[in-house]
Amino acid sequence: MNTHRIVAFILACAVAVGAGAQAPAQAPAQAPAQAPAPAALRVIAFDGGWNLALWAAQRQGFFEANGVVVQLSYTPNSAALVTGLLAGRYDIALATIDNFIAYQEGQGEAKIPDNPDLFAFMGGDGGFLSVMAAPSVKTFAELKGKTLSVDAMTTGLAFVLRELAARGGLAETDVTYTRAGGTANRYRELLAGKHDATLLRTPFELLAIQRGFNTLGTAEALGAYQGSVGAARRSWAQANEAATIGFLRAYKAGTDWVYDRTNREVVEALLIANIRDMTPALAKQSYDLLLADKGGLSRDLTIDIPGVRTVLELRSKYGTPKKALTDPTKYIDLTYHDKAFGKR
Repeated sequence: MNTHRIVAFILACAVAVGAGAQAPAQAPAQAPAQAPAPAALRVIAFDGGWNLALWAAQRQGFFEANGVVVQLSYTPNSAALVTGLLAGRYDIALATIDNFIAYQEGQGEAKIPDNPDLFAFMGGDGGFLSVMAAPSVKTFAELKGKTLSVDAMTTGLAFVLRELAARGGLAETDVTYTRAGGTANRYRELLAGKHDATLLRTPFELLAIQRGFNTLGTAEALGAYQGSVGAARRSWAQANEAATIGFLRAYKAGTDWVYDRTNREVVEALLIANIRDMTPALAKQSYDLLLADKGGLSRDLTIDIPGVRTVLELRSKYGTPKKALTDPTKYIDLTYHDKAFGKR
């Protein structure tokens, strides 16, 4: 073999060996980092069409996309909802703000621990409230001597019914008020003839009208009114800020989705699937009320301060022990809302 070729061969081998020796050892491949499991949120609410945004957020995966998963339970009445929230059995409650104000002020029916720390962090709706009466009753005057049902005597929407009855000319002693639990149960008991009138929320007044029951009045007569809100314990929200913000963002995504008119057919199907006695025709009517451009579900999830003032005025008039309640901000903290969506 030619000497030059031998030297070239040896040098080439040396370079190859040296390159191999200098090559760093390749690190073993690492598995991609796993996303943290979504935070489980135990949510309690009253059963009804006002839950549309929540149902949509569950169906569309918006909660999981925002780092939370919702375990939804329905409550039979406001006492069970509030006591369960304070006992830590639930993390978030969806109900009318009057419930939370009542227990913060020591005016609720159920016994609770001292110094509750309930607050509202999200607005939901203006109530969708109608006084519905038996087919034989066409005016408030015709309710004299009859029975009217409420969720509880001192919470929920009892004071709205009492005020509308008073404006209709009825004295407190003219009628008998009785407890019957949440809207869905009051609706069923009204149909069964157990009571002569009650306050119903959309879409239950539509279901009652279809069966010949009469509308005697609506809460629109009271002016602005804050109905449903999202509420929690302040201590829980502070310890679970990311989950609270994730819930808000998912709920807002659900709200935007149900308001998107291209989704109307699916939204109506959600109403039919989730509400007993709902028909396709009534689902269309319910959609028009619940998702009206004016007066429908809250689109920005803020809380209506004038509406809370109306709630406080009614509670100051009818609540016991007697208190003058004037400051809506005492029961609200929109810090989480602002962190979720930016300053208002």
